Amino acid sequence: MKFTCNTKKLSEACSNVMRAVSPKVTIPTVEGILMECGSDTLSLTGYDFEFGINTTLNATVSEPGAIVINAKIICDIVRNIPTETIAIEANGTSVTISAGAAQYNINGIDANEYPELPSVSGGFPLFINQSVLQKMVTQTVFAVADNEKSKPVHTGLKFEVTLNQLRLVGVDGYRLAIRTEPIKYDGEDVTFIVPKKTIRELIKLIGSDSEKDISISVGKRHIVFEVEDYSIISRLLDGDFLDYNAAIPKTCATTALINTMDAVSCIERTVPVIENSAKNPIRCLFDRDEMRISTVSAIGRMFDYTHANVSGDRVEIGFNSKYLLDALENSDTDQVKIELNGPVSPVKILPLGGESFLFLVLPMRLKNET
Repeated sequence: MKFTCNTKKLSEACSNVMRAVSPKVTIPTVEGILMECGSDTLSLTGYDFEFGINTTLNATVSEPGAIVINAKIICDIVRNIPTETIAIEANGTSVTISAGAAQYNINGIDANEYPELPSVSGGFPLFINQSVLQKMVTQTVFAVADNEKSKPVHTGLKFEVTLNQLRLVGVDGYRLAIRTEPIKYDGEDVTFIVPKKTIRELIKLIGSDSEKDISISVGKRHIVFEVEDYSIISRLLDGDFLDYNAAIPKTCATTALINTMDAVSCIERTVPVIENSAKNPIRCLFDRDEMRISTVSAIGRMFDYTHANVSGDRVEIGFNSKYLLDALENSDTDQVKIELNGPVSPVKILPLGGESFLFLVLPMRLKNET
C-alpha cells in the first residue's frame, strides 16, 4: 500500500474515527485504525465491536492495499506534521510515514486480522434534517441513563417513527424527556433504541451545513447513520423500555406559568450553598404569583423567588436542583407551563402551546426545617 493525501484532512479524519476506538478493548487490532486504499480514495475505520466510524477521503494512490495502525500513534504523528501533504507506505506490516524532512518507521498490523463491520443491507431507510435531529437529541439525551444495571435499555435514546412524526425519549429513573417533531415520512411505524455513546458521537460529526439530511438505515440489531462524509454503525439496544405514557400524570391540581430563564437564574443562585444535589434538595413553593426557592445545607441557607402565574392548590415540593435545571435549560421556549399534583408526584414541564417537548422530574422528600 502506498498513497499521499492532504495532511489536515487526514488528521481530522483520524481524530474523528479514533472516537470509535475503545481503550477498554485491549486487543491490538481493535486499538488501531484500518486504512484501506482504493484507486483514488483512502478509507479509515475505527470499531470496538459495538460502535464504529468509517470515512473516505481523496488520496493519490500508487499501490492499493490495507493496513491497521495504532490509533493513538497515527493520530499523534499526523497531528504534528507541518507539511501540506503526507505519504504513507506499507510493506507487509512495516509502515513508513514521510512528510518533508520527517520520516517515521512504525509497526502496523495485518488488515486481515481486523474485525468485519456488521452490515445493515435492506435496513429501514429514514432521512432527517441534521439541525432538527441535533436539537432533538440535545433536548433529550441529558435524561438518558449513564449506567442503569437493572435496565441497560435505558442507557439508550428511544426513537419512535410514525406517520410524518419523529419522537425521541430519554429516561434514567429520576426524569423523563420527550421531544416530538414533524418530519416527512410515510412508511410503517418503527421503534428502536440507540446507545447514548452512539448518539453523542453522531452529534459531534454534524457539520456547519446543517441543512443537509442524515440518512438512517435501521436493521434488526444494528443501525447506520450517514452524516457528511462519515458512516456510523452501532448495535441497537434490546429490552423492555419504560411505558412512559403510563408514567405521565394525566391531570394536575396546580399550574404555574413562568419565564424560563427567570426560573433557571433563580435555581442557579442556590447552587453555591448546595453540598450535594442528590442529598440537598431545593425547596420550591408555588403559591399565588410566586415560585419561592430555598435550600439548607451545612454550608448555609439561601432564599429567593421569581414571579409565576400560579393557579390551583398551593404546593411545596423538593427537587434535585440539577434535574430541574436540566429540564428548564432544555426548554426552547421563553415561557413554560409547570404542572403539579402535590409534593410527592412527578412535575411536568411543557411549552405553553403545542407538544414539542415534555419533561418529567421526580420530586425529592423534604425534611422539616427550623
